[in-house]
Amino acid sequence: MKISIEEKSGFCSGVLGVVKLADDILDRGEELYCLGQIVHNDLEVKRLIDKGLKFIDYEDLTLLHHCKVLFRAHGEPPETYQIARNNNIEIIDGTCPIVKKIQERIKKVGVNQEQIIIFGKVNHPEVRGLRTQVPYNVTVINSVEEANEVQLSDKVHLYAQTTMDADSYKEVSCILNGRVRGQGGQLMINKTICRHVSHRKPGLKKFARNNDIIIFIAGINSSNGRMLFETCRKENPQCYFVTHIEVIKKEWFLNAGSIGICGATSTPRWQIEEAYEKIGKLTRTCS
Repeated sequence: MKISIEEKSGFCSGVLGVVKLADDILDRGEELYCLGQIVHNDLEVKRLIDKGLKFIDYEDLTLLHHCKVLFRAHGEPPETYQIARNNNIEIIDGTCPIVKKIQERIKKVGVNQEQIIIFGKVNHPEVRGLRTQVPYNVTVINSVEEANEVQLSDKVHLYAQTTMDADSYKEVSCILNGRVRGQGGQLMINKTICRHVSHRKPGLKKFARNNDIIIFIAGINSSNGRMLFETCRKENPQCYFVTHIEVIKKEWFLNAGSIGICGATSTPRWQIEEAYEKIGKLTRTCS
């Protein structure tokens, strides 16, 4: 029986960077707080808690003074930075460089008070950080239906949350472009979906087709994980979403000739490798 790991599975560079920041500080024995969940993966969060990382929310931040606080890869609104400065907090800024660039671009557009539309999930931390870069004229949409209904001005700037599905963004872009041009206006489409995310879909589709069984490892709250899992499942119905390796069952592999293991951009490589080892042990006992 062949067992393989999809080569691009594991943390994206943004998550890898912020986790390394946390590890480096904790390894020096220093106290470190993190604002919000550092990554949408319970096991990686537990690993860091066990090392001493302390997670806080926004209310906690207002009460802290003279300490180190890590800002995660999703990015933060301007007011969060101001609160930290007011409280003499040392900011360890783990904002993904791609997200940081999008924030800066939105700021520049905001100077002209032109309409900004963000394709994403309105309550996602990255989207909150993007839409608060300017105090007005920002709309968040999350579907084709909303793209058909949103009110549009004559000049619109379109951005996407970095982890959104690229095909859906293309569809939404086409709808908005047709509507804006139909009223004599102009739509500026910004390519802001992370390439690590968008470039994974073709490889994952091929990987799913080339294996009898797919084990997809991701955190239950990972939107990127759910999107990439659905990509796999469309190609191969024998696809299992796994949050903890303890749920993996020997019965899944009884008639399989090949097993593929993959994961989200928020899935640590060590968790994928643990799944590989467990599946190897289970399949050796399959009849």
